[in-house]
Amino acid sequence: MTVTAPHPAPAADVPRSSGTRLVERVVRMRELAILAVFLVMIAVTWLGNNAFLSEQGIKDLLLNATILVLVATGQSLVVITGNVDLSVGSTLGISAFAAGTFLHGGGDAFLAVVLAILLGVGLGLLNGLLVSLGQVPALVVTLGTLYIIRGIDSIWVGARQITASDLPAGFVDFGSGGISAIPWPALVALAVLVVTAYYLKHYAGGRELYALGSHPEAARLAGIPVRRRILTAYVCCGGLAGLAGALYLARFGNVDSGTGSGYELTVVSAVVVGGVVFTGGSGSVYGAALGALLLTSVNSVLPALGVSSVWVLAVNGVLLLLAIAVDRVVGLRVASALKRRNARRA
Repeated sequence: MTVTAPHPAPAADVPRSSGTRLVERVVRMRELAILAVFLVMIAVTWLGNNAFLSEQGIKDLLLNATILVLVATGQSLVVITGNVDLSVGSTLGISAFAAGTFLHGGGDAFLAVVLAILLGVGLGLLNGLLVSLGQVPALVVTLGTLYIIRGIDSIWVGARQITASDLPAGFVDFGSGGISAIPWPALVALAVLVVTAYYLKHYAGGRELYALGSHPEAARLAGIPVRRRILTAYVCCGGLAGLAGALYLARFGNVDSGTGSGYELTVVSAVVVGGVVFTGGSGSVYGAALGALLLTSVNSVLPALGVSSVWVLAVNGVLLLLAIAVDRVVGLRVASALKRRNARRA
């Protein structure tokens, strides 16, 4: 009698380990905590200034967060793999000016957005190739490309400036229009956020980004195409920075050689505050979006309460340090819990 071995279960159907489920519960709790802090901050501000949550106030709050949410979503993909992209601010700036120059020359608005995205994809591809194929540390590579892109942008732009009067009225109206208090750019950012989160959770390529960030060598031994996944993360990050550049142009209608300067630090802060662990392997794009919303809200909340805007950077720094401290404490507690659980099963 021939005994047929049972077919192995597909990878997607294999039950997740208790460690994975524990980490996911911690991530969800972290995101809920950020949401709670944000809601409390908004409620306190509203009590102190009733005009803060007017229709225009809500629209301004969402518009201010939109650009950062888009770039933080792309940055999350890179950070989850255990890398970082410090060139996103420069990519945003040069993409915005490229789109503005194209529109100023009479180009179509849709094609201008596509041009900005493609430019971002190209710069992301450059970063990804240097990191994945060149085996150069991401911090070194992207710090270098930050200055290279910024230098090219400064030479190209010079003293020129794109203003709202140089752009089609419909493009500028898109940047500030919307459905009631919900602006169009915020809906675009929400769509990108949902699609990215779905990819990370339901597709093998997305789950492999987490595996790569958790343990690169184990991921490589498991047959995960490490270089391809890193390249994909950087390309997506660059493309979203390019899209953010086009929406920045539509939102503010003003671009010069300094656009996006220093933005990379705000993006990294939003990602870390949102619970994406900087060493990789844990976190979600929803958390990064909440972190972006929290940081941009501080810029609106403090002036609404009559607090000087010079405190904004200090508050952002405190939030970043708290997030790093929480990550450290949570990481130690999770490791301890898993160790005790494994000891009981042994």
